[in-house]
Amino acid sequence: MTDLSQSLTHSASGMRSQALRLRHVSENIANADTPGYHRKTVSFQEDLDSGIVSTGPVRLDRSEVQKIYDPGHPLADETGYYDGSNVDLVVEIADAREAQRSYEANLRMFDQARQMTQSLFDLLRR
Repeated sequence: MTDLSQSLTHSASGMRSQALRLRHVSENIANADTPGYHRKTVSFQEDLDSGIVSTGPVRLDRSEVQKIYDPGHPLADETGYYDGSNVDLVVEIADAREAQRSYEANLRMFDQARQMTQSLFDLLRR
């Protein structure tokens, strides 16, 4: 029974972590056209003793932002350029799909463990 409880806990921690990752990916996509925006990245950490997955600190990607030429833009400097963002929509969409699939896999594991736990409780009641 304790193994099934641990499965529920591990799956739930994976879902929480992937949901947070998906939230940051969504913020990156929403701000792809925001001048000066740096994409957010999140790392995962696993407690080796418990197997619980958690997210590490959110970090800003410090890679070079895109320079955009638009002399009429209010943020443009005297040369006509302003700082865009460093968000690559192709990368963000791929990250979103990966996070979604990982979330769904954890959800399936959670559901299977829940069903097995319910079956055990049903057997014990008889």
